[in-house]
Amino acid sequence: MSSVSPDKRRKMASALNQLKKHTVVVADTGDFNAIEEYKPQDATTNPSLILAAAKMPAYQHLVDQAIKYGIAKGGTEDEQVANTMDKLFVSFGLEILKKVPGRVSTEVDARLSFDKEEMVAKALRIIALYEEAGIGKERVLIKLSSTWEGIQAGRELEEKHGVHCNMTLLFSFAQAVACAEAKVTLISPFVGRILDWYKESTGRKSYEPQEDPGVLSVTKIFNYYKKFGYSTVVMGASFRNTGQVKALAGCDLLTISPSLLAELSQDHSTVTEMLKVDKAKASDLEKIHLDEKDYRWQHNEDQMATEKLSDGIRKFAADAIKLETMIKEKMLNVKNGK
Repeated sequence: MSSVSPDKRRKMASALNQLKKHTVVVADTGDFNAIEEYKPQDATTNPSLILAAAKMPAYQHLVDQAIKYGIAKGGTEDEQVANTMDKLFVSFGLEILKKVPGRVSTEVDARLSFDKEEMVAKALRIIALYEEAGIGKERVLIKLSSTWEGIQAGRELEEKHGVHCNMTLLFSFAQAVACAEAKVTLISPFVGRILDWYKESTGRKSYEPQEDPGVLSVTKIFNYYKKFGYSTVVMGASFRNTGQVKALAGCDLLTISPSLLAELSQDHSTVTEMLKVDKAKASDLEKIHLDEKDYRWQHNEDQMATEKLSDGIRKFAADAIKLETMIKEKMLNVKNGK
């Protein structure tokens, strides 16, 4: 039983506002109308979130505008669809940037996850579309899968083009080390999907936040980065409950779905800073270096991470294909005058 009276609880700051004192709060959604009330600093999108938003009546005008753009650019049907997809992702990003003061993350097609050159080219295309709309690259994070090829694409985009990258689908410590060594701007280690794997593989139904494998993974990565002074920042992602979020208070950033932002805004329990730089510096972690062979071996040794990375790429690719199919149907209707 809580000893805090209901009246006193109401006067306490919400868990969301307390969290913002320790961590930059980011909204994880393509539904930009859902984020305004929570006043996040940044927002993140992915192919699954854009697909969900593109199906909503409120956003059909963005889909229609993107299709007109794709048709006007000409080329083969595949080229028109690709141009429409790029435009649609950027259109959602532009609307989101009207609602947040910081940055938006826009994802490169997961089907390019093993092609460094194509990831770089697609990223530069996305940045060019933002710049055409008057948005500088400093307000955009390019999301790339944390494959070896994706990490090296991130390195090249940062070093040669000054494009900031957000490395996603990150599940293993090896991925995190490789990202830090590539000097990417930000990583998004997934909390909830790690928990999902452990629950499924062990049969255990629940974990307390402090023993949650996803929370422990992000905590270790945060401590490693801070202990050794890496410039890359950590943005915990993929949350299943507010307990996971609160257990990572103090992380550089946390990207949170609107439903969990709503829960946190109604929660008046105390939020304590759990991740701290001084604690990180006192940790017993040792510095390691990973070349490609070492990375591939160490990542492969982590069964959970190997399975979740490949599964994540497949799922994002499947949703990109669903979105393409929807665009093709609408494009055909436009061309036929329907």
